[in-house]
Amino acid sequence: MRVAIVHDFLKEYGGAERVLEGLHEIYPDAPIYTAFYSPKHLGKFAEKFRGWDIRTTWAQKIPWIAKLYSPLRLLTPLFWESIDFSDYDVVISSTNVYGAKGIITKPTTTHICYCHTPPRFLYGYPTALGWEKHWWGRLIGFFMNHTLRQYDFLAAQRVDYFIAGSKNGQERIKKFYRRESTVIYPPVELQIKNSKLKIQNDLSISLGTGNSKIKNLDDQRYYLCVGRLVAAKRIDLAIEACVDMNLPLKIVGKGREEGRLRKLVTLRDLYHMVEFRGEVSDGELAQFYQGCRAVIFPAIDEDFGIVPVEAMSFGKPVIGLNSGGVKETVVDGVTGVLFNEPAVDSLKDAINRFKQLSIKPEDCKKQAEKFSKNRFKEQIKKFVEGKWEELQKKA
Repeated sequence: MRVAIVHDFLKEYGGAERVLEGLHEIYPDAPIYTAFYSPKHLGKFAEKFRGWDIRTTWAQKIPWIAKLYSPLRLLTPLFWESIDFSDYDVVISSTNVYGAKGIITKPTTTHICYCHTPPRFLYGYPTALGWEKHWWGRLIGFFMNHTLRQYDFLAAQRVDYFIAGSKNGQERIKKFYRRESTVIYPPVELQIKNSKLKIQNDLSISLGTGNSKIKNLDDQRYYLCVGRLVAAKRIDLAIEACVDMNLPLKIVGKGREEGRLRKLVTLRDLYHMVEFRGEVSDGELAQFYQGCRAVIFPAIDEDFGIVPVEAMSFGKPVIGLNSGGVKETVVDGVTGVLFNEPAVDSLKDAINRFKQLSIKPEDCKKQAEKFSKNRFKEQIKKFVEGKWEELQKKA
């Protein structure tokens, strides 16, 4: 079975790229087709893709494509339709934003799309860019998105079989594409390799001296946020809630919202309570998970949300917004606490409720096991081979 894998683009490392890694582990000889590839923007994560057979479209030749990829979305049909997949029996596209499902394959080739979600910016969901904040962004988006929605629907009809990354994504695929799909949850690395880094829980070391505001010894273990610092993740809610409640908070990740988030801290001179740690290695991340009291995850309409599952795999509870894929992973009152409104007061109420609970680490770990990488690989392989065999029988 000759297999090719298609991925939107490679310039950042997140949940979609973890799915790509999982697919590559199943089919290590399959070439990776992507619109463009920017090791520079991947930073330390570029090492993960070293040695792969990565093949880019002609978008790679466009100057500054890694920065202009969003305004150039109207060109995506030309990117994908320029690739010849006639040499492959199965093509697996992994997409959520840049239309990789728009590839054209022959009837003898099975096209399976792992769709994390239909593009959020096309259907009114919060996005990383926040283009709708400005009148000119809304004006351009109105005309551009109308055309792209038409293309997105057409591209979805080219797919032979859809896999959804969550029930949440499955509902969107049905609503916007009128297509059925099978849910296979993304792979979560439940045993991140430890490093030699030691994260101290003592406030005088981890948060700096002079932190006299935090008096409750039970709160000395920090709370943790992990993820890209973009608008839809609502890290600002965690900062404001923890500051109001005098709770230490560590933030792991980088993104376009970092400057604004840092201002929330500097304006109130609260760097002794809120610590930005930037991008970290897997080993360092494991240490941060192990040392925290709970992970706060206030993202709005998250497609799935790998971070809550990672946290639970370390036996750590999650305080998350009751929306999107989080509703499928966190069990309220058992492996964490869910709050209903993306508001500071709602999050503070959830933290107070969390303090009254006795959540067992073993319950968190047991829940996380439902989303392991081995489970993902087994289900993907079974699905792909089963659908390909069906097509062979029909032929």
